[in-house]
Amino acid sequence: MATQHISSALPAPALSAAYPMANPGYGKRSAPQQLPRTREDFALLPTRERYVAGFVDHLPDGAAMSVKQLAKQLPLYGQQAISTALNALSVAGHLRRVRCSVTNARDETRWVFRSFWSRTARDNEWWNTYLATENSSSAASSGPDIPALDATTPPPAPEESRTEPAPEATGVPQQRTPDQAPDTAPAKPRAVEAGPAYLALAHLGRNDHRLALSADDCTALEALATEWLDRGVSVGYLTSALTAGLPAQVDSPLGLLRRRLTDKMPPRLPAAENPSPGSPAPTRRILIECTDCGRPGQPEALPDGLCRPCRTAHRPDTPPAEAADVRARMTNLRDLLKSV
Repeated sequence: MATQHISSALPAPALSAAYPMANPGYGKRSAPQQLPRTREDFALLPTRERYVAGFVDHLPDGAAMSVKQLAKQLPLYGQQAISTALNALSVAGHLRRVRCSVTNARDETRWVFRSFWSRTARDNEWWNTYLATENSSSAASSGPDIPALDATTPPPAPEESRTEPAPEATGVPQQRTPDQAPDTAPAKPRAVEAGPAYLALAHLGRNDHRLALSADDCTALEALATEWLDRGVSVGYLTSALTAGLPAQVDSPLGLLRRRLTDKMPPRLPAAENPSPGSPAPTRRILIECTDCGRPGQPEALPDGLCRPCRTAHRPDTPPAEAADVRARMTNLRDLLKSV
């Protein structure tokens, strides 16, 4: 039995089970108050935009929304065509790309990139109001959907060792020995929970192989890194200071990082006064991104989700009437030159 499509969008390829999902907290976010799917969805859009919109509309929340990933799944168009279609969907009021700064449980600030999608076309006023509401509603949260850097699960409790009777030797009676004292048991190394400075150093090598450190190296540098954190800087600031401007080849990661930790030690600032209980919590900044070039800005400064240069490129300010006048004048000038 044939399946009837209820949308006017072209039939997009079915979602595969292996469709790439973005990192937790990133990717597609569905806007609220959307109308149910009907045959008239995206009916006013051109063919290419309807094709892309129908595919994006069926993506689950959290799916990767980059141009490269969408082009891999949509065989009819390349990356440039997909980028142009997303710009048109942004102008039509279906898409807004947003970056927001969130702080996780370890007091680390990160920029999270999200793509808000609405099947129902919205105007700029609706998007600005919704993003302002999203900003204020999530200001008190500390980014619960953003995994904390270097977060490790506590190791499971060691199971009690089960003693099994040793096999009896043939011909030799086994002698009983008194119970062994607890202090005579072989000592097991106790797992010590690593601090944030140690974890930040350990992750440097995983993010950049030029800064690979051994366990002893991390222990040797932990005191200097802890001094940075004690002076009020975050783990993200520490990581950026250690990884900025690395040479093409690092012969001694331990020596390089020790030198940077010593030479770039931040100043110790006076302790800030404790905020009063009634003071409002710091708000989480939300910046909208230009769908075409990615330039961030306030929602009011990017109508239709495009910055001024990109909006001018897509919609020239010269009206058709003025363009016709220019052509007529140039034709008149050519005629005058011919008569000379």
